[in-house]
Amino acid sequence: MHAGPFFAIATGIDRLLRKGLFPMKFTLSWLKSHLDTSATLDEISQTLTDLGLEVEAVTNPADKLRDFTIGHVLAAEKHPDADRLRVCRVATDEGEQQIICGAPNARAGITVVVAKPGVYVPGIDTTIGVGKIRGIESYGMMASERELELSEEHDGIIELPSGTVGQSFSDWLAEHHPEKVDPVIEIAITPNRPDALGVRGIARDLAARGLGSLKHRDAPRHAGDFPCPVPVQIDADTLDGCPLFAGRVIRGVTNGPSPDWLQDLLRAIGLRPISALVDITNFFTYDMNRPLHVFDVDLMQGGLRVHRALGGEEIVALDDKTYRLEAGMMVISDDRGPESIAGIMGGAETGVTSQTTDVFLESAFWDHVQIALAGRALKINSDARYRFERGVDPEFTLEGLDHATQMILDICGGTPSEIVIAGDVPNHARSYRLDAARVQSLVGMDIPESEQRQTLTRLGFRLEGNLAHVPSWRPDVQGEADLVEEVARIASLSRLKGRPLARVAGVPKPVMTPMQRRETAARRACAALGYNECVTYSFIDRDSAALFGGGSDATRLENPISSEMSHMRPALLPGLLQAAARNQARGFADMALFEIGPAFHGGEPGEEHMLLSGLLIGRTGPKDVHGTARAVDVFDVKADAEAVLAAMGAPAKVQIRRGAADWWHPGRHGKICLGPKKVLGVFGELHPRVLAALDVKGPAMAFTLWPAEVPIPRRSGATRPALRVQDLQAVERDFAFVVDAEVEALNLVNAAAGADKTLIEDVRVFDEFIGGALGEGKKSLAITVRLQPAQRTLTDADIEAVSARIVDKVSKATGGVLRG
Repeated sequence: MHAGPFFAIATGIDRLLRKGLFPMKFTLSWLKSHLDTSATLDEISQTLTDLGLEVEAVTNPADKLRDFTIGHVLAAEKHPDADRLRVCRVATDEGEQQIICGAPNARAGITVVVAKPGVYVPGIDTTIGVGKIRGIESYGMMASERELELSEEHDGIIELPSGTVGQSFSDWLAEHHPEKVDPVIEIAITPNRPDALGVRGIARDLAARGLGSLKHRDAPRHAGDFPCPVPVQIDADTLDGCPLFAGRVIRGVTNGPSPDWLQDLLRAIGLRPISALVDITNFFTYDMNRPLHVFDVDLMQGGLRVHRALGGEEIVALDDKTYRLEAGMMVISDDRGPESIAGIMGGAETGVTSQTTDVFLESAFWDHVQIALAGRALKINSDARYRFERGVDPEFTLEGLDHATQMILDICGGTPSEIVIAGDVPNHARSYRLDAARVQSLVGMDIPESEQRQTLTRLGFRLEGNLAHVPSWRPDVQGEADLVEEVARIASLSRLKGRPLARVAGVPKPVMTPMQRRETAARRACAALGYNECVTYSFIDRDSAALFGGGSDATRLENPISSEMSHMRPALLPGLLQAAARNQARGFADMALFEIGPAFHGGEPGEEHMLLSGLLIGRTGPKDVHGTARAVDVFDVKADAEAVLAAMGAPAKVQIRRGAADWWHPGRHGKICLGPKKVLGVFGELHPRVLAALDVKGPAMAFTLWPAEVPIPRRSGATRPALRVQDLQAVERDFAFVVDAEVEALNLVNAAAGADKTLIEDVRVFDEFIGGALGEGKKSLAITVRLQPAQRTLTDADIEAVSARIVDKVSKATGGVLRG
C-alpha cells in the first residue's frame, strides 16, 4: 500500500488570473446622458453582463443613508460646561430628543439630518450610541455633509430648506438632489474592448441590444480666434509611435473649482476633484475614452516637440515622482527639456494651477505597444496609459479636442486659438464580408440577416452590400468571425438552445487517439496502485531544471512569473519532489505521487515529449503490531512501472539495463528496454545529491515512463486475441553460480535468458549467499529457469543441451562457474 494523507500534493492547478480586467465605473445618470432609456437599474445591470461587460458591483449611495432621518431643532441652549457646545431639543420620528452639538450653525428653527443611536455614520466610521458629553446625555447626532460622504464640507451641520420630521433623508435627496444618490455601476472590461472604457461605448452596446437609443451628439467646431502661438512637431523617427499630435491655446481661462455636477461625477467613480481644467480632462477620459492633457503656457518655453529620449533625461511627473527616461521612450519637450511622458503622465513643471490663465490643450494618438513598454519600464499606472496601451479611437483625436474646448469655454471661459496639427490621422480602415449563414455554423443560432445587419449598424459598422466596414473605435474586430461574434453577443447567447448530437448509424469511430487512450489507462493504473495524482506547473527554477538535464537558454522564459518559474521543466520529477518536500515539512512522511504531462527539451513548438513519473517516499504502509510495514525500495517502483507499462500495452518481455541519467543512483536503477535503443522507462532510487538540493528527506524511489515509446499494437480492433494455453508441461531447472561479489544479478539473469529465447520463458533469482567456503570477494547466485516447450515434450537430452548453453552464456557474461 502506498496511499497516505497529504496536506498539499502539489502547487499544481493553474489559477484563473484576472489581471487583464480593468474596473470601469460610471453613474446611472452619466450613462443616461448618452442613452435615452426607461430601463431600470436591474435591467441595465443584467443586460451589461449578458453583453460581456460583466457587472462587478452596483453601489447605491442611498443605501448608506436610509437610516438617517430628518429632524427639526426646537431649541438650542449653551452647554453649561462648554462654550462651543449647544444642548439642542430636536423633534424626530421618535419624539423630542436631546442632542449635544458643537457645530457653529446649530440653532433653533433649522431642519437637520439626524443620526439616532444605532445608526452607522460612514464619514467617521462610527456607530452612534447614547453618551454623556460634559455630564449631559446626548441621544444621537446631527450630521454634516462630510460625515455622510456627500462632500468635503464640514464647517457646520446640514441645513435643509424643506423636509418633514421623520422623513428618510435618502428619499429627500432622491427628490431634491438625485445626483447625490446616483447609483454607481462597476463593470470589468476585458483587454479586447477598449471602446467600453468610455461611457459612450457602453451606451452604444446597450442601444444595440435595444435597451434604449444612443443620443446624438454634434461635434462643436471652433475655428479659433487667433493663430496658435505654440508650434508642434513630431520627429521623423517618432512618427511610428505618434502619428498624430494636435492642440490649441486657450487664453484667459479661470481655473477654479469645477461645477458641482462634475465634482459629483468624479467623486462617484472614486476620483478626487482637483481643478476645473484637470477635472475636464478626467471627465473626457471616462466619458469618451479620450485622454487629454493641458499645459500651462506661461510655464512653457517655446513650442512642443514629440521625440525619442536619448536616455538619462529626468522629469518630475504630476505624481511628484522623478522618472529617468530610457533611450527610445517617447517624450514631449519644449525648448527647456522634457515636459510630459508621452501618453502616460504629464510633467509637474508645466502643470496647471489656480493661477493658470493660458493653457495648451493637447490631444494625440499614440502607438499602444510603445506606450505599454514605456509604462512598464517606468512602473507608472495611469488612466491615460491604460487606455492608450489598449487602443483609443484615432479618428476621435481632433473631435475630442473640440469637445474639450467647448467644455473649457463653458466652465472656465477664455478664447481659443486655431488648432495646430503635426502628422495625420492613421488609416485603420478595414472591412470584412458579412456571411449571414456563418452565425449558424459558428455559433448555432438562427438570426435573420436583416437583424444581423441592423445589429452591426447600431454598433457603428457601415454596410456596403455584404461588406461591413469596421468603426475606428473597434480595434478588436479583425475578421469575419468577429462580425459573427458581435451579432451573437448583441442577440444574447442566452438564446442559444441546446441540441443533442445527431445519432450516428452503426458503431461510431473512436474519438480518442491511441495516445489519449494510453494516457487514460496509465492514469487509472497508477491510481489503482495507490498513487495520488499531481498537477504541477510546467515552469520551474533554473537550478532544479539543471539537476535533470535542463536549465539551458533554450527553455528559459523571457517574462517569467517569478524567479522560481524561469525555465520550462525538462522532467516531471522536479515538481513531484518539490511537492514531496512541502508535504514532509508538514509532517507527512509516507507518500506515493504521480503525474502525467509534457516535459520540454527545447523552446520551439513540438520540442516536448509526454512523460509519466511516479515517486515513492517513506514506508509501504502505517506502522502496525505485526511489523508488516517496511521502507519502500527499488523493487516496489520496478513492479509499479511494469504494471503501468502492461496497462499501456507494452510487451511482457523486456530487458533491464544500466546507464540511465546521473540523477539516478548509479547502482540502484534500471532502464526498461526493448532493445539497446528502445527505452520504455527508468526506475530506481534517486541520487542523494538531487534529494539534498531539493530538500527532500530520502531515500526516494521513482520511475519515469515514455508512453510514446510503447509500440502500437499491430491489431487496432477491439477484439481480444485468443487465449494461448500450452498443452505441454513446463520444466524448471535450478542453477547456482559462483561469481565475483561485484557482479550484478541482472547481468546474470539476462545472460541466462538469452541462452534460448524460444524455450526459456522466465528466469528469476531465488537465493544469494556470500562468505563461508566461497572465499573473499565471491558470492553465490541461485536462479530458477523455466522452460516451456511449444512443439513436443522435452527429453532429457533437450534439457541437458539447454542447461549447457545457459552455463556457457553465464560463464562468458559474468565469469561465473557452477557451484559444486
